[in-house]
Amino acid sequence: MPGPRVGLFATCLTDTFFPSTGRAVVRLLERLGCQVDFPMDQTCCGQMHYNTGYRDEARSLADKYARVFAGYDAIVAPSGSCGGMVREIHPELRGSSDAFAHTYELSEFIVDVLGVTDVGAYFPHRVTYHPTCHSLRMLGVGDKPLRLLRAVRGLDLAELPEAESCCGFGGTFAVKNADTSTAMLGDKMRCVLNTGAEVLCAGDNSCLLHIGGGLSRLRTGVRTVHLAEILASTEEEPWAATP
Repeated sequence: MPGPRVGLFATCLTDTFFPSTGRAVVRLLERLGCQVDFPMDQTCCGQMHYNTGYRDEARSLADKYARVFAGYDAIVAPSGSCGGMVREIHPELRGSSDAFAHTYELSEFIVDVLGVTDVGAYFPHRVTYHPTCHSLRMLGVGDKPLRLLRAVRGLDLAELPEAESCCGFGGTFAVKNADTSTAMLGDKMRCVLNTGAEVLCAGDNSCLLHIGGGLSRLRTGVRTVHLAEILASTEEEPWAATP
């Protein structure tokens, strides 16, 4: 019996800067029996527009999302931030839609909808996990990413101190409040380095971009890797570290 028909909402940041994450989501979900489609007409969720007061423009993007993703059993996003925007804010902008209600962040789709915690992954590295703000506070994914990581063979999971503290990115917050954002980033990097981890994992590439930039500038050697890429990694198809 065929698995659920899933639309991949890659998000504009991931599609532009981290296409390997989108490819990892496809490999992972197909391995778990899903039929995955990437609608070519998808675009931004409108979060930046909404947060800066451009509600008409955000509403237009919500309308488009509802049209583009109509008819799927589920829509999966490798981002708690964009997933939260769709599920929680889009209905406020243009009313209810099955596309909004059936949108999931990756870890909650795997655990809650597919009912899986061991995805057959292999990742022999010491990893620490940063729970991003929207996934934690808006979507309430809780410990689902950690449950998935704990089941990965070879992975040594290190607890991140002050894990629930924001990394300081917050989309336009980092631009409008650069000094505060930088101070928050410094606190987050200190916590990451205290774990001794080789890899920092999160479910949002926006936060990984922010933290990873700081870690790179300090030449720490700590890699940032999206949760999807860890879960997609197997002994046959291992994660390929890039310089």
